[in-house]
Amino acid sequence: MGVGAMELIGVGIDLVDIARVERMLERHGERVLTRFLTEGEREYVIGRFRPALHIAARMAAKEAAYKALQSLPDARAVSWQDLEVERAHDGRPSLRLLGLAAELAAKHGPFTIQLSLSHSDRTAGAVAVLVRGREM
Repeated sequence: MGVGAMELIGVGIDLVDIARVERMLERHGERVLTRFLTEGEREYVIGRFRPALHIAARMAAKEAAYKALQSLPDARAVSWQDLEVERAHDGRPSLRLLGLAAELAAKHGPFTIQLSLSHSDRTAGAVAVLVRGREM
């Protein structure tokens, strides 16, 4: 698949310490889940082995996407609930834009956020690349 005229708009990267997320879950439980994750994300992580690893990856993805969006006007108000990490049928992560993030996409798009997630036993990381244009 070739790529047409595409413009790089922003790049974001973030790392989250998994032990920190585990401590947050021990102290604050459900509040952590509802603050940082959408309902769909909560459903995904609850049934997973070692949920903190998956929560940390989603937190890193959202923060990386937030950073990539900062080149757009009014993006500072994007919240945790405006970004949702999803998994494609083949397992690749993608980002669903909700609320203010979706409004920014409608106003400044079309754009795409490419997302890459990774983790070790200790750290979850994500890179988000925001591009404008169409794939050919």
